[in-house]
Amino acid sequence: MTNYYYPYYQYPAGDRNVQVPYVPQEQGYRQPYGTRFSQFRPIRPSTQDQLILPRGYKYDIVATWGQDLGNGENFGFNNDFTCYFGSSPNEGLLWVNHEYIGDMSIFVTGYKEEPGGPKRTAQQIAVEKYNLGGSVIHIRKGSEGKWTVFKGSQFNRRITANTPINLTGPAKGDAAVGGVTQVTGTFANCSGGKTLWNTAFSGEENYEGIVQDWSETPGVPALNPTHYGWVVEIDPSDPKSTPKKHSMLGRFSHENAVMTLGKSGRVVVYSGDDANDQCVYKFISDDVYRPDLGKQNSLLLEKGTLYVADMGANKWIPLDLNKTPKLREKYKTQGEVLVNTRDAAKLVGGTPLDRPEDVEIHPLDGSVFIAFTNNTKHGNYYGQIYRLVEQDNNHESTSFVYEIFISGGPQSGFACPDNLMFDQSGNLWVCTDISSDKTNQGAYKPFGNNGLYMIPTEGPNRGKAMQFASAPVQAELTGTWLAPDGETLFMSVQHPGEESEDVNNPTSRWPFGDIPRPSVVAITRQ
Repeated sequence: MTNYYYPYYQYPAGDRNVQVPYVPQEQGYRQPYGTRFSQFRPIRPSTQDQLILPRGYKYDIVATWGQDLGNGENFGFNNDFTCYFGSSPNEGLLWVNHEYIGDMSIFVTGYKEEPGGPKRTAQQIAVEKYNLGGSVIHIRKGSEGKWTVFKGSQFNRRITANTPINLTGPAKGDAAVGGVTQVTGTFANCSGGKTLWNTAFSGEENYEGIVQDWSETPGVPALNPTHYGWVVEIDPSDPKSTPKKHSMLGRFSHENAVMTLGKSGRVVVYSGDDANDQCVYKFISDDVYRPDLGKQNSLLLEKGTLYVADMGANKWIPLDLNKTPKLREKYKTQGEVLVNTRDAAKLVGGTPLDRPEDVEIHPLDGSVFIAFTNNTKHGNYYGQIYRLVEQDNNHESTSFVYEIFISGGPQSGFACPDNLMFDQSGNLWVCTDISSDKTNQGAYKPFGNNGLYMIPTEGPNRGKAMQFASAPVQAELTGTWLAPDGETLFMSVQHPGEESEDVNNPTSRWPFGDIPRPSVVAITRQ
């Protein structure tokens, strides 16, 4: 594997989530190589019920809802974040989130919510619980270039709302979570990230409604909401491993969690809280990362400091009882602070923002890009993307500066930025999330269906959005991830036909022409 060197950072090709401190060489640094996806003829917005790509590109369906994985497991529903593991460009493991079911329960369980109608049955909830969480799938590229699941592989595995998961950090065993050290299940899994030791992060996002729906059904045990809203760590390469929920990363509607290192070698994790008027956070470990320890470095996520961003003062405020005494006015333990992260953040002056979603780190200069999807309460219908630079280019710093890198709107050609990805050349890839009941209407009519856009961050086209893909009707494109050689772009097509009210007359029939089926695709050049 070739490494390309830049001031302060060394970027392993194909892994967009890893940055390592680097002392610049005297001869400067080389320009990164291009990718198979860096040059294309942009497409126009579309309202068609198809996944549309530029001329010269094609997609294959890798896995689709309900697909038999072998070992008695099936691929879950509403796939979101994807994350590739393995150095081979032709075979590896793919972690995939399964976020929610919602109104698409008419396809999954046959349940349709109606005013005054019956609640979900215990059997329907059991089906929903199995279909959420995440999947580990062993995938291979065949001789004809098509990616498929290796059915029956020992690595194929489901993590569901029934899987035992360990708690770590200050909230473990704290009264604020009922004194438990292990919880049952994960769901509302939105985006995520990859750790330096090759495990996956999965962010539990909008869990509240799911907890309420499931807890209201007779015969189904009520759930404790404090057990959800965490970042979950999963080891795809060890089928017998128990996932972990890291309380040091805070409890809120996690969109994703992106990891890097500060200049002293401490682990830093950024995350956004995807809701109106919520905040951006980062965690800094107490101890330093040691590559020789491998997956034991996971212990770094159990001790450190969680910070919230004050965008007015350009500083990070510690959510720590010892470092910010004001927290003691309301909380008795650090575990209690972390369980109530949102309230604690507002108490100490964290800045309410317009739905902070994906946070990603530029592979060439280490700057932090944050997607703000929208906040219609504030008249912000189109969203924007911030670029934040830590003081001294050090992710351990507690002060920063930032700019609005690009605003959504007709002038930019996109609206409601959600998931972000950088390719190896430093181009920013943006998935949009216009709500399915708002697409092609009112302020959103110019944009057609949701899409995927490439935005250069340097050069003459800096800040210019070019559309690469258009989603099927009422679908959202999510979870983009490049294979190690940059030849394949994995992506989820989530909730096509989400506004369907009749199974026999769905609003989308993607991909097979019958009922809408969320699927993971592999995009390659023809």
